[in-house]
Amino acid sequence: MSRLRIGSRGSQLALWQANHVAAQLQARGHEVEIEIIKTTGDRATSLAFAQVGTKGMFTKEIEEALAEGRVDLAVHSLKDLPTELLDSFALAAITRRECPNDVLLSPRYASLAGLPAGARVGTGSLRRQAQLKALRADLRVEPLRGNVDTRIRKLEKGDYDAIVLAAAGLRRLGHAAMICETISTELMCPAAGQGALAIEVRAADKATRVSLEFLDDAHSRAATACERALLEALGGGCQVPIGAFAEFQEGCLRLQAVVARPDGSTVLRESQSGDHPHRLGVAVAEALLRRGADQILREVYGPIADSQ
Repeated sequence: MSRLRIGSRGSQLALWQANHVAAQLQARGHEVEIEIIKTTGDRATSLAFAQVGTKGMFTKEIEEALAEGRVDLAVHSLKDLPTELLDSFALAAITRRECPNDVLLSPRYASLAGLPAGARVGTGSLRRQAQLKALRADLRVEPLRGNVDTRIRKLEKGDYDAIVLAAAGLRRLGHAAMICETISTELMCPAAGQGALAIEVRAADKATRVSLEFLDDAHSRAATACERALLEALGGGCQVPIGAFAEFQEGCLRLQAVVARPDGSTVLRESQSGDHPHRLGVAVAEALLRRGADQILREVYGPIADSQ
């Protein structure tokens, strides 16, 4: 069997993900090593995600290593991966999806509805911020950066009354017991691809692509392709207030999506069902644009574009 080099960020969660893939490859007889690569997003720890303003801020340097042949595959959180891939890259596998929901953590309160007026809620995501403010305008939504353990420490230190994180990362790192509430996707629409891992390779490297085929989950690929088609049609990235979640219901895909002003004053929601992932994603995006999503996104992209 071949020797495969995996490119990964160095956070605890990223390394869990890389080791998870490595273990499955080793079980099939491959020799595997992991190379840690620091990304733009890892370096800009003092800025909110929206201020970083760079598509691929958690993937660019890893893709460079892949292109140069320093690694053979890259393991990403799919939600961090830009929708537009260079022709020289391909997604060899989308793994079976972990829980896609956002969740609430709090040492004192059991639910979002149970938080008192003025409670400090931490999040680094404009998407979560917008939906939180729309649900509870009386809360103080404050910026939160850092890896999962850093965010939990800030919560335990008393910097926040509650924080909102992705369920998938907490489960993967063994922190599921800390979850107070799993927030329904109808109340807080997740990021496109949240909970799924993407394994990226050089498009011309057919041998590695074949080696990874067993990790590809057809349902997860179809659902996330639908979400990413919507995101691409809206011109969005991981730092803008767009939510998208697709799931199979009675044999077809149902996509629900959100575009919101960061202050929560406007939240556009749309849902449709269909059989073709890409067409469904584009159709829902077009419906949102007809309802005014283009104006909201122009307002958001302006500050982001100015920061680049």
